[in-house]
Amino acid sequence: MAPTHVLRCCQRGLAWIPVIFIALVVCWSYYAYVVELCILTIHNTGEKFIYLVVFHLSFVMFVWSYWKTIFTRPANPSKEFCLPKSEKEQYEKEQRPETQQEILKRVATSLPLYTRTGAGAVRYCDRCQVIKPDRCHHCSACDMCVLKMDHHCPWVNNCVGFSNYKFFILFLTYSLVYCLFIAASVLQYFIKFWTSDLPESHAKFHVLFLFFVAAMFCISILSLFTYHLWLVGKNRSTIEAFRAPVFRNGPDKNGFSLGFSKNIAQVFGDQKKYWLLPVFTSQGDGLSFPTRLVTIDPEQPTECLQPGVLDKGAVEGPAEQTSPVSESQNRLLANDYHSEDEHKETDILKSDESEAITISIESES
Repeated sequence: MAPTHVLRCCQRGLAWIPVIFIALVVCWSYYAYVVELCILTIHNTGEKFIYLVVFHLSFVMFVWSYWKTIFTRPANPSKEFCLPKSEKEQYEKEQRPETQQEILKRVATSLPLYTRTGAGAVRYCDRCQVIKPDRCHHCSACDMCVLKMDHHCPWVNNCVGFSNYKFFILFLTYSLVYCLFIAASVLQYFIKFWTSDLPESHAKFHVLFLFFVAAMFCISILSLFTYHLWLVGKNRSTIEAFRAPVFRNGPDKNGFSLGFSKNIAQVFGDQKKYWLLPVFTSQGDGLSFPTRLVTIDPEQPTECLQPGVLDKGAVEGPAEQTSPVSESQNRLLANDYHSEDEHKETDILKSDESEAITISIESES
């Protein structure tokens, strides 16, 4: 037991190395920009003041969002997704997978579940001993099931999921702004030092290296930032982008997409004034999510929808019925239901009028 415990402690300690490295680079960049550039190199008071104000604003937002991403604990499945005591004992005693699945399906009828495994089975984590909610996955690094898991990021030594995904997006945003501002404001002094227009000093090394580091991080963060913005717009996680979630009618990579605006609102919330602040405003509870299989997909034209797009399990599988849509789902889908009902009433009125006109013409003839 002792060697295993020591090994686990060493692994946890080593996992903080990337975070410590980023922290040291950020601390050095603060010293290099504020002291070596603004105080010792720039002599124009107005330029110095503007640079310091903008730098500190971006620095505070960057550090704030990075801190929240690191130290926000990943959300886990609630107790309702654990097997009751009797079913758990029966599940553990049973050796046949088919009978175990019957037990899981019986428990899952009262849970808001729409996704299955690739083989159509109820998703169950033997390690955590819980039925996995939709979009939940087990993280081997954190050794826990994480709600709406996106990925485990070594640079924050934390699992990015439902509880901190907004913070992670803001961390990428403000780190990109931070690096862009440093690279843009340092560029002219980088050229002057490089061409020997400024006298040799110990600030030269800091300014030259600061530009290279900022430009390097800017390029690497830009691609990751763009990719995650695309994921937010499509309402997908990194895991779902590589492996489409499986519903009862098959895999569907757009199964959780509700349209661009509602996809954004699920991560950042309804109130736009809080979008740029690293405070939790994401919609829902992380346990259940609205799906386009419950209603019409707003991203696709109505005439392109086929009957097969609807959830076949809701009609063909009475033993696998799911619980009603939660309050958070109703709020997201309310507008779609209203618009759908209005279109239906209009179509009925139009069809009644056309039938009345046809009958009157035939009777006259």
